[in-house]
Amino acid sequence: MKRLTAYVSGNVQHSGYRARVTDIARMLGFKGTVENLDDGRVKIIAEGDEDKLRWFEEAICIKNSLINVSSIEKEYSSQRGDVNRFYKLVEKGETDSRLDTAADHLKSLIVAVNCMNDNLGGKIDQMNDNLSGKIDQMNDNLSGKIDQMNDNLSGKIDQMNDNLSSKIDQMNDNLSGKIDQMNDNLSSKIDQMNDNLSGKIDQMNDNLSGKIDQMNDNLSSKIDQMNDNLSSKMDVMIDLQKDALSGQEILIEEVRQSREDIKGGLDQRFDKLESEVAEMRGALKSKGII
Repeated sequence: MKRLTAYVSGNVQHSGYRARVTDIARMLGFKGTVENLDDGRVKIIAEGDEDKLRWFEEAICIKNSLINVSSIEKEYSSQRGDVNRFYKLVEKGETDSRLDTAADHLKSLIVAVNCMNDNLGGKIDQMNDNLSGKIDQMNDNLSGKIDQMNDNLSGKIDQMNDNLSSKIDQMNDNLSGKIDQMNDNLSSKIDQMNDNLSGKIDQMNDNLSGKIDQMNDNLSSKIDQMNDNLSSKMDVMIDLQKDALSGQEILIEEVRQSREDIKGGLDQRFDKLESEVAEMRGALKSKGII
């Protein structure tokens, strides 16, 4: 807590300055006094929080139509605690003098207010006339500018539409030409691809047919050769059996039966091979290879 002693100079006596200072000090919770000095200054003593006292310095520098503070001499010291509230010191007979001063101020204020009203009335009328003329002129200028702006925008919008239409038409023509060209290229490539595939499929069919025929010929030749070999061997074996076992007809019958079984097995195997070849041909035909 600190104590501020301030000497305020200017038009600060008989102007309501002390009352304003008292209100501010009480609002901030200060303790102290405010009084008029014989030399025309006002002395203020205030005790309280140092941060609030710093703000109080600026608040008491009042300047308005009645009060005009020209300077403030400030001095800080330790708190004394010799007062328990903030109040205004009033000299004997000061109240009557203040009433006379207040009456003079009130008369001056009334005259000033009347004069201000007369001046304000004429100035307000003149201001209304000036504003009315300026508003009318501003409206005319704005109307002309708005019409001009609309004409300019309309022309630019029409021009923009024409440019866009032309560009869109040109873009459509270009796209149409490119699409037609792309279709022609694709058709040509598809036809070429079909021709190549057809040629390759035909070639593959020919190769497969040749290989199948060759395989059939080889199988037939091998089967015939195998049959011939088996027949020859069987004949030799029968002749040997006849020479060795001419008397054993049962054994000969068994050999003959065995020969028939072998030939039946060979015939069955050959039929099975022909069936498998037929199935291979059917599968190749179903896939469109031959």
